[in-house]
Amino acid sequence: MSTPALRAHLLASRLAGDVATPREASRRSYRAFAARDPRVTLGLEPLDRWDERELLALMADRCGVSADPALRTGRDAIDPDLTLRALDAFAARLGDAVRRRAPVLFGTGHPHRLLGFYADLADAVSAAGCPVLTPAQGRCVDITTRFGVRPLVLAYVRGVGQVREPGLRGPGVHSHSPLPVRIALEAAAAGGGPLPELVVGDHGWVCGAGQLGIEAIGLADTDDPALFVGEAEGRVSVAVPLDDAVRADRYRPLTGYVLHRSFPPS
Repeated sequence: MSTPALRAHLLASRLAGDVATPREASRRSYRAFAARDPRVTLGLEPLDRWDERELLALMADRCGVSADPALRTGRDAIDPDLTLRALDAFAARLGDAVRRRAPVLFGTGHPHRLLGFYADLADAVSAAGCPVLTPAQGRCVDITTRFGVRPLVLAYVRGVGQVREPGLRGPGVHSHSPLPVRIALEAAAAGGGPLPELVVGDHGWVCGAGQLGIEAIGLADTDDPALFVGEAEGRVSVAVPLDDAVRADRYRPLTGYVLHRSFPPS
């Protein structure tokens, strides 16, 4: 897909442009991040203070949301040109890993929406000779929620890590937690196997890996400021702004765009 065609798709599918993410949800996330709420920091320990006004300015710069602090309701917006620029950077980092045959770890907290996008990338990099890591398969992950501890297990589907209810198959559950990537990395280190040189995903998978000094790239919505703070502070290599909750098939054109740029014709 050409750049103009993908830009049109981003707008038509509302992956960018006027997205469905409520402005009030984004502003609530910025306040929570400023208060260092772990549900929003996603495993990142910010180096700077980052109050709500500073976060709003950052998100306006990196995503294209309105920088007006008086705007608190309505739908948020993402600049499609910022999405395209970030996708090009995302593809460049993935392509560099492929050229080096570097071990890659994929993981998502949005398995119902984004599993196919990451799985297609995992298939491609594996076919190109990169080890796609799956450490700690089946390991328990006890995630604390406001309702108590939720016992889940780490599972890989087509090479993509996720957490799901014990005993269930198929796509896992929505999660912001950095615990899955921490457990995966701990298991890889303890087993003497390779550690990933690149982590690809979203939410806690990206921020948790970046906090530990592993290169990480991923997708993030306007209510996920942690990835953009990590990018600004140098611990996340690329954060791609887009709506992360549209229909799964809407992400398919992004896969082709990224792979075409990660594997340029020889």
